[in-house]
Amino acid sequence: MAADPSTATEEQVASTEAPAPEPETLHGAPVTRHNGQRVAYVGRDGLVALVRTLRDEGWVMCLDVCGVDYLTNPTRVLPDGIGPERFEVVVTLISHRDRERLRLRVQVPEDDPVVPTLFEVHPGTEAMEREVFDLFGITFAGHPDLTRILMPEDWVGHPLRKDFAVGSIPVQFKAPSTP
Repeated sequence: MAADPSTATEEQVASTEAPAPEPETLHGAPVTRHNGQRVAYVGRDGLVALVRTLRDEGWVMCLDVCGVDYLTNPTRVLPDGIGPERFEVVVTLISHRDRERLRLRVQVPEDDPVVPTLFEVHPGTEAMEREVFDLFGITFAGHPDLTRILMPEDWVGHPLRKDFAVGSIPVQFKAPSTP
């Protein structure tokens, strides 16, 4: 005669439950899923090596490199072991063979906003990294020409930072001629 499941002790129930699945990783980087897309969280030191490995595995195109300023959202949810920083660099890779996209998220501290360049692995990132530098002030170490791409050379500050004073932008007006 089978035991009545309603009389099982907590220990018996716990011993019959399946163990929690191991968290998904990609070459050691924690992975989450968002809208059906894998998102890997990689440290600055491991970014270039991971991107090179992924390129060799078929992630042959870097679709985008962008910056994010989390000044007003410091408590966002990240995988265990990943500490939130003010800035983030997001790299989107694509595998045509697998018809899949992969996002890499790199935490970048405010007091040291430097990330290694991906130019040697994906030369097409040259302008994307310049744009992130120009608008967020995140430096890409080893970039061949890290100069402003959108703002004038004499522009002070980085306009997509959330602490950038928008109201201080000088506007030139031409006064109407009076008769």
